[in-house]
Amino acid sequence: MGTNTAIDIIKSSGQKVKFSLDKLRNSLKHSGANHELVEEIIRKVNDELFEGITTNEIYNRAYSMLKRKKSIFASKYKLKKAIYELGPTGFPFERFVAAILEYSGYSVKVGVVINGSCVTHEIDVVAEKNDISTIIECKFHNEEGRNCNVKVPLYIHSRYNDVKAQWNIKTNNVQRLDKGWVVTNTRFTEDAIKYGQCVDLYLLSWDYPKNDGLKDRIDRLGLYPITVSTLLTNREKKFLLSRDIVLCRQLLKDKFFLDHLDISQQRKTKITKELGQLCNS
Repeated sequence: MGTNTAIDIIKSSGQKVKFSLDKLRNSLKHSGANHELVEEIIRKVNDELFEGITTNEIYNRAYSMLKRKKSIFASKYKLKKAIYELGPTGFPFERFVAAILEYSGYSVKVGVVINGSCVTHEIDVVAEKNDISTIIECKFHNEEGRNCNVKVPLYIHSRYNDVKAQWNIKTNNVQRLDKGWVVTNTRFTEDAIKYGQCVDLYLLSWDYPKNDGLKDRIDRLGLYPITVSTLLTNREKKFLLSRDIVLCRQLLKDKFFLDHLDISQQRKTKITKELGQLCNS
C-alpha cells in the first residue's frame, strides 16, 4: 500500500500539517478495533486522501466505517468530539469533571461560592479527599483547535491565592486547602504548562499529564460521557444533560430517565447494551 504521507492536511485550527499514518492507526487501535479492521480502514482512508483534506473529513470517513462494524468502536473513537458536544455552555463539562473525581474517591460539590481575602469567588468544583480540599476551575471550549494559553493558569492561580489567604485564617475549615487545578477539554500551550509547573498549579487537559490526561482517566475508569453514544439522538442527549446525566454509567444506574424519552423498549435495550459494553470495555 502506497502511503500519502507527503499530503498536507488541515487541522481544526486551520494549521497545515503532514498526514500521519501512525496517528490515524493509533487512534483506531484506541477504539478497540482489531488489527485487520484497523488496516482495512487505513487502506480505504489512504485511497481517498487529497491535498488539503481536513482532519474532520478523515475522522468522518473512519468513524462511519467503525460504526458500520461495531458501535462501541465508533463510540470510543469519537471520545474527544463527544466532550466538545457537552457544550455549548461549560456547565455539563464541570459536572463531567466532578463525576470523574467522584468515581476516583473524592467528595465533590459543583458551583461553590467561597470568600477570598479580597473578593468572593464561585468555584467550579470543590473536591475533598483524606481531609484535603482542592479547588478546580474548568475551562471548556466547544470549538476544536483552540488551546488554553498562559493567561488561563495566571488568572486561576490569582483566584486560588485569594481563596487560600482567607481559607487559612478560618478556624472552621477542617480540611486543608492543598492545591488549585485547571482542567480543560483541549490542550495547554507550552507557556501555560511551564507556568503551572512553576507555581505548583495542577493542569489537566485532554492529553496532559502524559498517560494521566482526561483521555487516559476516562478509558481507565470507563467513565464515558453520554455524548459518545451512537444510538442516542442529539435531542435525547440534550435532555439527559439538562437532568445532570453526563456519564454513561449514570444512565445505566438510573435507566428510568430513558422512560422520559418516549422511545421503544427495543431501542432502550439496544442503548443500555451499548452503554454497558462501553463502561465495561
